[in-house]
Amino acid sequence: MDSNDKEYFGKEKVWKILCKLAPPVMFAQLIQALYNIVDSLYIGRYSEDGLTALSILYPIQLLMIALAVGTGVGINTYMARLNGLGRHKEAEETAGVGTILAVGMWIVFAIVGTIIMPGYATMSTNSESVIEYIVTYGRIVCLLSIGLFVESIWTKVLQATGNMRIPMIAQIIGAIVNIALDPVFIFGYFGVPEMGIKGAAIATVIGQIVAAVVVGRYGVRKPPELKKFASYIKHIYQNGIPNILMQSAYTVYILGLNLILQGFSDQAITALGLYYKWQTFFFIPLGGLQTCIVPIISYNYATGAVERCKKVLWNSFAFGVTFMAIGTLCFLCIPSQMLRVFSQDEEVISIGTWGFRFIGVSFLPMVVSLIFPVFYQAIGYGIKSMALTVIRTMVLFVPVGYVLSLFGLEYFWMTFPITETVTSIVGFIFYKRFLKTTKIRNNL
Repeated sequence: MDSNDKEYFGKEKVWKILCKLAPPVMFAQLIQALYNIVDSLYIGRYSEDGLTALSILYPIQLLMIALAVGTGVGINTYMARLNGLGRHKEAEETAGVGTILAVGMWIVFAIVGTIIMPGYATMSTNSESVIEYIVTYGRIVCLLSIGLFVESIWTKVLQATGNMRIPMIAQIIGAIVNIALDPVFIFGYFGVPEMGIKGAAIATVIGQIVAAVVVGRYGVRKPPELKKFASYIKHIYQNGIPNILMQSAYTVYILGLNLILQGFSDQAITALGLYYKWQTFFFIPLGGLQTCIVPIISYNYATGAVERCKKVLWNSFAFGVTFMAIGTLCFLCIPSQMLRVFSQDEEVISIGTWGFRFIGVSFLPMVVSLIFPVFYQAIGYGIKSMALTVIRTMVLFVPVGYVLSLFGLEYFWMTFPITETVTSIVGFIFYKRFLKTTKIRNNL
């Protein structure tokens, strides 16, 4: 049965759906991960201060992604639910609202991001060269972020119907363009002037725009009548706000951890930033699962197939733990080699080698702590999804990191396994309550 058939989510074996839908998403994310690694590799070769600037800018980029992807997830989830109920025309109209929202978000970020960048830079570091790099790179990626926003929305529109191939192709092409242009613009090849970190930023936004052009051919939908916009926007953000807050919370906690590490050294911030670069690579299976299970669970929950939703959840845990075990082994066994891919600063290597081993231990409980919020979001339990995210990022990560940092930088890295383990336990408590509530409702 073709995955575009809406009944596919409700009838096919769960593992077959995941094996069919996840690989294209994972492959696209692999290309994106390679882009992140290659991008940082070139910048690290150009300037260690540039590498530090990227680490400091990471929360801002995450915030843009949070709004773009979170809105897209709201559209994706609502479309899947409408399709599950047979309301296909409304699902298409929901998709049509997405482009307008994407353009609106781009305008806001272009203005606000450009204005606040100098203040954000001076808050994060005392190094004049790092501040200059932050302002240069940050302003470009904010001002020209339209590709990021529209591509994210159109991708989620296609994924809501099970179409993973076109988004994969678009992201691959965009990433290849980015990777190819990076050395040309950074170092100045083929007659192009050397632009340094400015060139890296330009390559990034060009890659985003190219990906948007490719996916836009298939993802654009006609918007509904103006009078219907308010209703659709309400439903989109009822489903999307938990994801937006979840992703935005990542911005807050990474910014918080950066500020804690600033009390030690810029090299400590760089080491944490390099972890997040490698994270994008090792989290490919988990990210693929998070993307794929949302429409599957939303569809089945809308049709009352709770047992099938549970099966999707447990299959996701099994897949996730299997793949994340590879990341754990790498972070435990070859941390210094991983760090030297980007940096030759011995202090960064020393700090990161110790930190990576603690972070690697956290990968297995992290599967549970990151899958549960997606599960609750897909079934419409937005408060539980947000609660888990808030507990993980604000209640635990930053406060625990701050307390442990008082004992020394070496203790700070224990924040990761402690946070993921506690969040996983809370997730299971919520899940048991969900099962009990569902059982009671079914018996009425």
